[in-house]
Amino acid sequence: MEEAKEWYCRTLDSFYPVVFLDAVHFKVREDGRIITKAAYVALGINGDGYKDIQSVCL
Repeated sequence: MEEAKEWYCRTLDSFYPVVFLDAVHFKVREDGRIITKAAYVALGINGDGYKDIQSVCL
């Protein structure tokens, strides 16, 4: 968990020329019902062409 906290708090570049937003939808059982949830991901490509995950939200 410590490594995940470090990654989450890292500094990002100030500018990303390209940003992709995506979501993965999946079904989960909650309170005896099946509901749909999503995991959102923002991926940026910096000026040098390297990909960098901006954020992940569940």
